Amino acid sequence: MKRYFGKRFVLATFSLLSITQCTILTPAIREFLSTQHQNRKDKAILKEYDFVIVGAGAAGSVLANRLTENPRWKILLLENGEEENFLTDIPFLAPFLYLTNYERSHKSEPGLRKGKDGFCLSMKDTRCSMSVGNAVGGSSVINYMIYARGSPIVYDDWAALGNPGWNYENVLPYFKKSEKNNIVGLDPRYHGHEGYLEIVNVSYATPLRECFLNASVELGYDLIDYNTDKTIGFSMLQTNLRNGHRMSADKAFLRPIKDRTNFYLSKSSRATKIVIDQESKMAIGVEFVKKGKSYFVRASKEVILSAGALNSPKLLMLSGIGPKDDLKSLGIQPIVDLPVGFNLQDHMCTPVLNFLINETVNIDQPKINDFGEYIIEGTGPLTIPAGVEAIGFISTEGKRDFRRQRWLTIRLTKIDSDSTGKKPDIELILLQTSFLGDQSKLFQLLSGLSDEFYNIVFSKYKGSNAFSILPVLVNPKSRGRMSLKSADPSQEPIFDLNYFDQKDDVKTLVHGVKKAIQVASAKAFERYNTTLMPLHVPACNHTVYLSDDFWSCIVRQTTMSLWHYVGTCAMSPRNKSGVVDHRLHVHGIESLRVVDNSIIPIITTGHLAAVAYMIAEKAADMIKEDWKFPTN
Repeated sequence: MKRYFGKRFVLATFSLLSITQCTILTPAIREFLSTQHQNRKDKAILKEYDFVIVGAGAAGSVLANRLTENPRWKILLLENGEEENFLTDIPFLAPFLYLTNYERSHKSEPGLRKGKDGFCLSMKDTRCSMSVGNAVGGSSVINYMIYARGSPIVYDDWAALGNPGWNYENVLPYFKKSEKNNIVGLDPRYHGHEGYLEIVNVSYATPLRECFLNASVELGYDLIDYNTDKTIGFSMLQTNLRNGHRMSADKAFLRPIKDRTNFYLSKSSRATKIVIDQESKMAIGVEFVKKGKSYFVRASKEVILSAGALNSPKLLMLSGIGPKDDLKSLGIQPIVDLPVGFNLQDHMCTPVLNFLINETVNIDQPKINDFGEYIIEGTGPLTIPAGVEAIGFISTEGKRDFRRQRWLTIRLTKIDSDSTGKKPDIELILLQTSFLGDQSKLFQLLSGLSDEFYNIVFSKYKGSNAFSILPVLVNPKSRGRMSLKSADPSQEPIFDLNYFDQKDDVKTLVHGVKKAIQVASAKAFERYNTTLMPLHVPACNHTVYLSDDFWSCIVRQTTMSLWHYVGTCAMSPRNKSGVVDHRLHVHGIESLRVVDNSIIPIITTGHLAAVAYMIAEKAADMIKEDWKFPTN
């Protein structure tokens, strides 16, 4: 059963440790004992605010911060979740948070399709596991803290769709505005140092990180800062951490403004409907439920949806904004006919590439001493975000040839060393953990793999020393859709992810799998006698082992979402299937904007938290311009 961790007990423990083991509080202990973990009392709910923001995730937190800079505006921020606690701070424990109330779970429609090859076929009921954050701070409270903006080309593509002001040159200043980048030696043209959001490299590393990066150089890739215009190459992580602790949207943007008298945060508040005047087609307020009681609050200027790519479209449709025939069939009176819920995109991976090694160099289960080091100094293995040590972005386009590796022959892609201005289609994520060392079966729960598959494939190798590399499809061509099942706000929507509808996505991910194997079989890993764990998957026995057909079967069997959902309220002109315009106004409705990753028309090739911060920074300036308040 999901639950929050006991705060008082651990706080008392940490306080005792700080007194008995050091005479001066270290930055790490101050981080634990600071006011960032004191629950904030909700203020009395007023009848009217200037702006009502729905959702306190990355985007909503930035908006609340920036809009309350005008002391004359009253801002209400509604959030369904509760406060984080300090165990959410520990980077290594991020996967465990998906078993708590800080996460909201969903299941996709079955991936087994008539006449199609399908996806998530070895998951329970062939349904993909889907997760979003449920806390003040949203998904930034449970994510893996990786700060990656993606290729500049994608933002230029956004602008080319009819969205002026969203090309890379225009959005770069807003990426920089959020940043407080503490990494030495980065190009100042691409990074900011005065923002709220701290960004650092992880100081602790197992030997696997060096092997991974050396292997990439051996194979012809550059070591890069992937948050510049050069996005093909390998790198240490740029992460949202402070003193070894998670830097969530809440801690970065909301805690610093907790004393602003015009800022109102209402927790445990689930928005159920945007109230729209039928004649003027103007959003006038929001209905929500808090502790079993229904409320209506009026917005004198705007209602802003920042509830994320799964909840913002749901609220729009419940409020009469969406595909009119679908809404009518559910008894919802259509107000504006828009393609809400379409264009659903996501990054997906296959999580079963485990590489056996001959030494114990990784950390599957932290030791007591690791916790002590973390508490006192904010250092050590617990600072590794979910066990992720490094990443690489690659392009699988180009000529391919056959080349003999140490333990198999695979088809490889020749590398173009001049990667500036190119768009990656695969990300490789190095995890110093694996399914094999996971005694709690946490990875199985996160991936959604069935017991039958898990036992057949992994049981023989359980307890072996191993690490894993996740090949991630970051430029998918397939598009899914979410739709309402019912007019009841408490009912789950229908999520048709439609992975691999475009067969090119399968081919690209298969090339990504082979790239991961190529990296792990490089000389840099030779001292560990790195070997791919044999994959005996009954559903793929009809294929030649390790052939392209085999890997195509594997990626369809073991599809896993990275929970990077975007696109369901796409930004585009109305005549081009847009839901919002380039200033994020909902087409056909006055005083209503959507400001979150649902507006992304084409998914970026990085991680989505960085993009959400940028979108909100830019939106805040647009709102200030529209209401004649000076921007910074």
